[in-house]
Amino acid sequence: MQAAVLNDMEATPAVRAVGTIIEAGYGTVRVEGLVGVRDEELLAFPEGVMGMAFNIDAHETGVILMGAGDKLWAGAEVRRTNQVLNVPVGDALQGRVLSALGEPLDGKGPVTGEARLPVERPAWPIMDRAPVEVPLQTGLKVVDALIPVGRGQRELILGDRQTGKTAIALDTIINQKDKNVVCVYCGVGKRGSAAAKLIADLERHGALAYTVVVLATEEDPPGLQFIAPYAATSIGEYFMERGRDALVVYDDLTRHARAYRELSLLLRRPPGREAYPGDIFYVHSRLLERATHLRDEHGGGSLTALPIIETEAQNLSAYIPTNLISITDGQIYLSPDLFQRGVLPPVDVGKSVSRVGGKTQLPAYRAVAGDLRLSYSQFVELESFARFGTRLDPETQKTLARGRRVREVLKQPQYAPLPAWEQIVALVIVNEGVLDDLPLAAVAEAIVAIRREAADRLDHLREKIDAGEKLSKDDISAIVEAGRGVADQRRRDGRKGRNRHADD
Repeated sequence: MQAAVLNDMEATPAVRAVGTIIEAGYGTVRVEGLVGVRDEELLAFPEGVMGMAFNIDAHETGVILMGAGDKLWAGAEVRRTNQVLNVPVGDALQGRVLSALGEPLDGKGPVTGEARLPVERPAWPIMDRAPVEVPLQTGLKVVDALIPVGRGQRELILGDRQTGKTAIALDTIINQKDKNVVCVYCGVGKRGSAAAKLIADLERHGALAYTVVVLATEEDPPGLQFIAPYAATSIGEYFMERGRDALVVYDDLTRHARAYRELSLLLRRPPGREAYPGDIFYVHSRLLERATHLRDEHGGGSLTALPIIETEAQNLSAYIPTNLISITDGQIYLSPDLFQRGVLPPVDVGKSVSRVGGKTQLPAYRAVAGDLRLSYSQFVELESFARFGTRLDPETQKTLARGRRVREVLKQPQYAPLPAWEQIVALVIVNEGVLDDLPLAAVAEAIVAIRREAADRLDHLREKIDAGEKLSKDDISAIVEAGRGVADQRRRDGRKGRNRHADD
């Protein structure tokens, strides 16, 4: 991209404003003499280094560098390009790994986009937006049933370090296979080894073919880490504006905020709370406001955003988490306590919410989701009291037993997203009490067997759920009947095993 810009500059016979570097530092430089320079304009430095005008003062311009600035020196020449920072976009980007500038990182040759779009673009006006009505299935039972996400929604994923935030986003991308959703994964400040593993996982599960990966690793200068989410959003917007559905994952905006804080302090912007400048809220809001569902006259496409942030010691009231919670349409909170107890994914249902997705949920979920959320929430509250060893009445014991089985059913390994009909079969089974008398250790295997039995006997149910039809009482009875037969067989097998053990 840098070479393309420089070639364009040489080919265009026009007067170019020239300035001079007065101070060169890590990731930023200060320039004087750039008459008429514009905000976010692309600037050309010696050695092919590019920068973006960031602070425009009366006598100097603060510039963030898009590459290594160790070869720049005070007194070096700076030229305007009369262009804003832009990235290539188009179908050809699917399956590619790019830098924040749109340069290839995968060794597969140059990137040939169908067009170029500015990295910073205004969000679509409110009057051009349509309600969020179509679900974006993540393939995770606990999310799709209790915290559903719609196409065009902004759903925050947050939790402490190493609680599986990226795993949820990765499973969501894998689940979009054959669903005509283009995915954009934006990695900000990640280690190179972690990024390589993620790309390998996407390729192994056949998801890289419909995914664009935009990377700015921790080795990259803060300027690249800052612009990476905006570049990824422009790539996603290209598909949205052509009537298609796109998903963009920002992993993660905590590191993005730190990169912006670093740039701001280097450019002497006044620090505020936790040393972040006051406009950090605007930095993230103008990014996430670009995710939406467009009206039919504008193509009807959608851009769904899954921003990820990291909390410290479960502190949801820190500056960046509270900012993003207020910007987004809900949050999926991952609890380190649940993670340590082996409940994966460790979604805390009580602290998680979807402010839009309930309207987009497939009707078949509504037959079980409401009762399931209520009973599970009651179980979580009762479980904390039961730890004190108090004497419990039979009804409370029944609620605890049901809740433990619900939690067991909601567990799900990574890289194993489930289609909607299989999720609903599992949820109906546990919600109707089919598993109440089954030993807790046998629940996971029983659910797998029940899903297999339902696939053989209830094939019509799959078509009905995918078509967006409601579950009738007869449908629920058929699922319960199929599940009860498998559960009864499991109980008989368990009794035979115990009897053989006693005889021995």
